[in-house]
Amino acid sequence: MTAPRRSEPHPRRPEPHPRRPEPHPRRPEPHPRRPEPVEGRDTANATTTTPSGRVGLLDEVRARIPIASRPVPPRDRLLPSWRDARPGRIRKALAVAEATEAGGWYVVGASTDLGPDRSIIRHVAGDEVVLWRDTDGSLLAGPGSCPHLGALLTDCEVRGGEVYCRWHGLALGRPGWGRWRTYPALDDGVLLWVRRPTEGETFTDAPTITPRPPLERSIAAVVAMPGVCEPRDVVANRLDPWHGSWFHPYAFSHLEVDEPASTDERLVVEVTFRLSRRYGVPVRATFTCPDRRTIVMTIIDGEGTGSVVETHATPLGVGADGRPRTMVTEATVAHSERPGFAVAQRVGALIRPAMRRTAARLWVDDLVYAERRYEVRRRGEFL
Repeated sequence: MTAPRRSEPHPRRPEPHPRRPEPHPRRPEPHPRRPEPVEGRDTANATTTTPSGRVGLLDEVRARIPIASRPVPPRDRLLPSWRDARPGRIRKALAVAEATEAGGWYVVGASTDLGPDRSIIRHVAGDEVVLWRDTDGSLLAGPGSCPHLGALLTDCEVRGGEVYCRWHGLALGRPGWGRWRTYPALDDGVLLWVRRPTEGETFTDAPTITPRPPLERSIAAVVAMPGVCEPRDVVANRLDPWHGSWFHPYAFSHLEVDEPASTDERLVVEVTFRLSRRYGVPVRATFTCPDRRTIVMTIIDGEGTGSVVETHATPLGVGADGRPRTMVTEATVAHSERPGFAVAQRVGALIRPAMRRTAARLWVDDLVYAERRYEVRRRGEFL
């Protein structure tokens, strides 16, 4: 017998090639770094378009956020501005301002200074002026001395539109008493005004007030500081915007006067308000003088268009040293059409103190300027 044949084993499957290890996933290429802004270049108004020609996301963000990356120039690279701040030019602009009629009107405080039930005293060119409110809330003013025995009518009770003398209770109101008569007065919603006879000025029915944004959609804050100078020194300070970036680098930068757009009656400036050493808010603004004791900055383009900063200089009289005293009253009326500003209005009580602190810090510096200007004029060293 033939031995049975052993069946052939099934052929072995070929060994598969060893698998190559999967490559590590490639890291996405990083976005190219945005170039650092070049000093003096306006990054706030740059435009970016997509290949389709549509405005890019960056521009939409910029439209919502008016903050620009504008680092404060290092001190050793900041150009001095003394060549532009020509004394003759400032004197000429001041002469134009001083020729502007004021109608005898003076700012004597903030509307919030005066409540409904007590009087306050203010000074105008050496005269004491008492202020109180009528029954409808309007402002009343008169001589600061009681016509009975001369008591100072400060912190007196007010009832039914009459102020009651603290010494004997004499009631004084709109009709007056003897030769004691009330003065024309106005509360414009931000500031208190009183009209007094002033040499060289013809009375007007009301003060000249630069257009303001709607008060019901704004935040207003007022600060007042006295200085040893005359009103003209305060106005001259503001007619010299060139000192802003050099003297107040913590508040302003990139300030340039638009010479072709400016005249003796109107200065036009481009300036960035500082938020930090890197970021700021660029705007375009004008400086004008509605009367000889007032100068107003109005934002005409950029964030807060329509907002104003009014600087009023009221002579107080002569001090014991024989030198004049002037009260600087500065009102900031901030406004924005951005929806978020309505939220800011609702917390205005928290924002106003910060606005006042900012204005006061600037005027600590600027009163040094105004007082020194008066002193060198008094000595005949500067005309």
